[in-house]
Amino acid sequence: MNAPAVFESGVLTEERPGAVKPPIDLWKGKKGGLVIVECPQRIPCNPCNTSCPAGAIVEFKDINDVPAIDYPKCTGCAMCVARCPGLACFVADLTFGDGVALMKLPYEMLPAPAKGDRVKCLGRTGETVCDGTVENVTEPLKDRTKVVHVSIAADKVNDVRAIRVV
Repeated sequence: MNAPAVFESGVLTEERPGAVKPPIDLWKGKKGGLVIVECPQRIPCNPCNTSCPAGAIVEFKDINDVPAIDYPKCTGCAMCVARCPGLACFVADLTFGDGVALMKLPYEMLPAPAKGDRVKCLGRTGETVCDGTVENVTEPLKDRTKVVHVSIAADKVNDVRAIRVV
């Protein structure tokens, strides 16, 4: 097996430790969704683990570890989404509707979107991937970091990582 390419650009182009998609068989049937964490660099950070009430983000042996997920434990609560300082946690619910997924995304800009708003859904480099509809906006930690629940085409969950209010 070849060694993975050096991660230098800050833009993920493939799965790697710390940036792995949930197993599709579990993901398709998991009401509430499963977390996607895209944090592939070893840095001293663990709020995703310490904020997870279900213990789905495995305890770090070293504060610099990349996150590992115990997917069957994940409830899709999005506490890690609200807590991650790097905006690297997302939840994708593939059970939301026929061909429609619900993404739970961090949002720290103003103005905050409101339920029913149409938004531009963005990829890892800021390009528009698709349009989405805001289904809910929460502030789980009451610290001004919003978690925006956006419905999108289910085939876009591996591409959408942020939104732009229009």
